[in-house]
Amino acid sequence: QVRLAESGGTSVQAGGSLRLSCVISEYTANTDCMGWFRQAPGKEREEVAGIYIGGGSTYYADFVKGRFTISKVYTKKTIYLQMSDLKLEDTAMYYCAAGPRVGGPGCGEWNRYNIWGQGTQVTVST
Repeated sequence: QVRLAESGGTSVQAGGSLRLSCVISEYTANTDCMGWFRQAPGKEREEVAGIYIGGGSTYYADFVKGRFTISKVYTKKTIYLQMSDLKLEDTAMYYCAAGPRVGGPGCGEWNRYNIWGQGTQVTVST
């Protein structure tokens, strides 16, 4: 069974930076895409960023607007989310996810992610 383990969440001041990490236990045909989602209290889970493990293509939610960068180190089975210029509204539980790659939208087909980690909390304060 594939497992995802996130780390790096913490409390940070607004305007600061933070890097999240996610390690996958193994690659399978169902893990060509890995990505980050988040859920704030009282809100629905939303996509943040995705990356194609095989080729490196990246996909972002509109709200990211250049503040976040997703990356990978294939040999370490790890993806990262580098976040900068953090805002209060970035406060959320951040989840790592994996799923199959879809031909057209690639790893931006957010509803295809079907393997989830436990999450890591990011809290942004003034």
